[in-house]
Formats: sequence, structure tokens, C-alpha cells
Amino acid sequence: ESVRSTGKPSSLRIVGGLTSAETGDWPWQASLQYNNIHRCGATLISNTWLVSAAHCFRDMSHPHKWTATFGALLKPPSMKRSVKTIIIHEKYRYPEHDYDIALVKLSKQVEFTSNVHRVCLPEPSQTFPYNIYAVITGWGALTNDGPTPNVLQEATVKLIDSNTCNRKEVYDGDITPRMLCAGYLEGGVDACQGDSGGPLVTPDSRLMWYLVGIVSWGDECAKPNKPGVYTRVKSSNNFSQEDDFWAAFKVSFRSFYSRDSLLPRWVHLLCKNH
Repeated sequence: ESVRSTGKPSSLRIVGGLTSAETGDWPWQASLQYNNIHRCGATLISNTWLVSAAHCFRDMSHPHKWTATFGALLKPPSMKRSVKTIIIHEKYRYPEHDYDIALVKLSKQVEFTSNVHRVCLPEPSQTFPYNIYAVITGWGALTNDGPTPNVLQEATVKLIDSNTCNRKEVYDGDITPRMLCAGYLEGGVDACQGDSGGPLVTPDSRLMWYLVGIVSWGDECAKPNKPGVYTRVKSSNNFSQEDDFWAAFKVSFRSFYSRDSLLPRWVHLLCKNH
């Protein structure tokens, strides 16, 4: 199974609308739409599951009004699916940003093509060092509170260590272990309104693309000393470690849905055997 993007990361920005993705560049990107209006991004992690941000569903958690579309164009999309189930992390509490993650189950499986395909989740032993480059994609605003595009936008950002991001002039201690900063301290490149829930991805040496973050929050868009903040994506086979985000995520969901086999088996979402 190949989980590779054919696109090449650009150094230009989502904010500003200068970088449009081409068809098939980021095949795991989805648009989550409420009453057929784009609301948030999401990432395809299996043929029936998306991962997104919990805050996207605040006051709108009933699945019947939500749909997911795929392809670089919002209109017309390459593929469309209705949403069957929305599962918000039990520890998420608005207006706090911690545990800002949700799972979305589609009503019908997605058939993988060169233009629509899942991304890899990190392997348990995998780490992503700070200062490496990653790619953000989405249909969010081109400027802060500005217009939104019909074509998927892409940008390259740099992972920023938490100590730097927690400095007083940056986010002054607000970054928790469940969060990851990415962008540039000088500003200029960032996700923006409408990109929430979308992917932050980076390739390994095999050009296998891994989901390392989910667009979560920030102070407006592309401001100096205010990089984007993402929900950190980790994976673990150890369900007993309370400090492991994914393990806690799985346990908390199972406590709510123990009578229904809603959740995918995480080992099936990994790409280490491919």
C-alpha cells in the first residue's frame, strides 16, 4: 500500500492565497461541511474514519447535518460522504484548547484512488524532531477574517519546540504536552480560520507522509511570535500509560461506546508494514 503524496511542499503561505494545491497532492485532506458549507478540515486515516478538531463540532455535534468531501476543489468535489458518527475527546472543554481532537465516522467507505487516500499515523517508536519542515493544507481564510478559496491551499512550516512556544512573548505557558507549535516566529506563514481540524504532515526518508498535528488554535493568523498551535498526534501500543495522548483517547472513547465496535483498531492505521 502506497501512502505518498505526489505534491511538493511549497514555501508560500495559506494566508495570502498564493499557493494552490494540485489534484492528488494531498489525498487525505477532507472538507467537513455543515449544511453543505465548509466548516473545517479533516484527515482521512482509514477508509471510514477521519480525524479532526473537537472545537469544530461545538454546538453542532449531531452528525446528520455534516458531510465530508474529498479532492482539491470544494466545488465540485471528487467524492462526498455523509457523516454517521462524531466522537469528541471526553477531556475537551471549550473554551480551553487542550484535547482538541475528534473522530468522525463516515456512513459509507471511501474507495482509495490516487486522489483520495489515507495518511499514516505515527508509529509508537517514531519521533519528529523540532526544526524539521512540515506541510499544512486547507481551505481556510487567505488573510485574517478574509475571503476563502475554492482550491486547496498548502504551505510549509517548521516545528517549534514547546519551550520556545511557551516563552512569555509567544504563548506564555499555554502550550500543554498535547499541543505542538509550527510556523515561524517572524510570522508570515500560518493556518487561518477554516483550516481548523486539518492536517499537519511530514514525510519520512521513504516519502511516507505522517500526520503529526491537527490544526487547533492560534492568535489570529501569521502574526510575529504567534505560530499556529496544533493538537499533537502520537501513537502507542501501551493502553495503560495515562500520559500517552492516543492511549487516553482510545480508552476514553471505549468507555462511552463499549457496546459498539465504533473505533478502528489503531494497529491497522499504521503504515509500518507497507
